[in-house]
Amino acid sequence: MQDFAPEVVHRRLLDGARPAFAWTDRRPPGPQRAALGDKLAKLLACPEAEGDLDLQMEFRRRGDGFTETRFLITSERGARIPCHLLVPEDAPCPRVFLCLQGHTSGMHLSLDGQAPGDRAFALQAVRRGYAALAIEIRGFGERRDRRPAALREPGYNPDSLDPNVTCKHAAMVALLLRRTSLGEKILDVRRALDALAQFPEVDGARVHAIGNSGGGTLAWYAACVEPRIEGLILGSCFATYASSIGSVDHCCDNYLPGALRWFDFPDLALLVAPRPLVVVMGRDDRLFPLAGVEAAFTRARAIYAGLGAADRCRLILCQGGHHFYADEAWAAFGEIMGARKQ
Repeated sequence: MQDFAPEVVHRRLLDGARPAFAWTDRRPPGPQRAALGDKLAKLLACPEAEGDLDLQMEFRRRGDGFTETRFLITSERGARIPCHLLVPEDAPCPRVFLCLQGHTSGMHLSLDGQAPGDRAFALQAVRRGYAALAIEIRGFGERRDRRPAALREPGYNPDSLDPNVTCKHAAMVALLLRRTSLGEKILDVRRALDALAQFPEVDGARVHAIGNSGGGTLAWYAACVEPRIEGLILGSCFATYASSIGSVDHCCDNYLPGALRWFDFPDLALLVAPRPLVVVMGRDDRLFPLAGVEAAFTRARAIYAGLGAADRCRLILCQGGHHFYADEAWAAFGEIMGARKQ
């Protein structure tokens, strides 16, 4: 019978959710922002940095019109992060784009001109005059789960991108430890931004972020708590909770316990505005149904408008599914940034 299924109860609760800190234009934005920011910080449960960065340079080499530096840093004890910094040769002290891949084989895609789904974020940035910082996200690429096969499910394939092989276990253990996967990743982002101070050839005080899917989700939450991120390009990640992660199978690391009691995903625009925001989505993205995308961005735009910054956010809907749309995204971001300079 239908009432045997857990989603029956969950659907009722999702549809009836009334987040306590949902945006309203009937109250001053300042107190709303303060209350929302405090609650988000508690839910993310970001761990504290431990020790110094212990920055280790591994190599520096010239690419096609840029210099690439690979280095390692430490965010907390036992968490070593490989990073690649690309600096265009003809741009003095450029701004930096933080490049965040989602559920993929790793940050190498940001550096690969043949990367599928328009995911070569770092190369896209340097070709537009920005520096680019690609970091490896916990659980993926060089930082994948390395537990022995004896602790894994039968038929375990270490090269699989199935969530049971990549993000699921790490996300669940984080909860066991009263952490969240998102909070751990935000710590890594913050430490990577700290490391930019060691590279005088870039303007580490002026950073934007670009990410797709789980990378876009991470960029959104990180910008909410990290004011050093001055602008965002988000792909394949923006919708209401109920329409996306509340209805469609997603990776465990995208869930934030208790969030919908307090806010919906687009309400967090109150913590991002008036910084430039470009969201690019596919109309046929099955993970983020179009109706939920449009409802979420309508709310985000209302928040931007309420703060007098309606011209600084843009939703671009493209024909296609769950991947990035580089030309459309960068064009929209360039338009917003150009308008700000006038």
